[in-house]
Amino acid sequence: IAHSQFLRFAVVGTAGFVVNEAVLFAFLKILHLDPYSGQAVAFVFAATFTWWGNRFLTFRSQAATTASGMAREWATFIAANALGGAVNYAIYASLVTFAPAPFDSPFLGVVAGTLVGLAFNFTMSKRFVFRA
Repeated sequence: IAHSQFLRFAVVGTAGFVVNEAVLFAFLKILHLDPYSGQAVAFVFAATFTWWGNRFLTFRSQAATTASGMAREWATFIAANALGGAVNYAIYASLVTFAPAPFDSPFLGVVAGTLVGLAFNFTMSKRFVFRA
């Protein structure tokens, strides 16, 4: 894993998945948000977490070093991964809306969306956010 950026990206993404699920759970069960807006907000939390993790674990040598550079990097990371996030959310919303039980679970929807977005988001991050 130490030599594979993709595997490190996947490890950070797995931790981000846990963050996403925890935030989604809090928004659904504690704050009683609907599953669509709950996941939209949870995605922002998880994306910020994964940006931070990828700065230190996956793309450390390419990470920005100044505060303004980090702010730009974060914004670029969010923008570069927005399409992957949109695909992720579309899969999530489709399953929650149209899939029969038990596949309509918001938590299973997050799993499916996350898996589809992994390769796309890695490529976007490597090419557009953390360039050498």
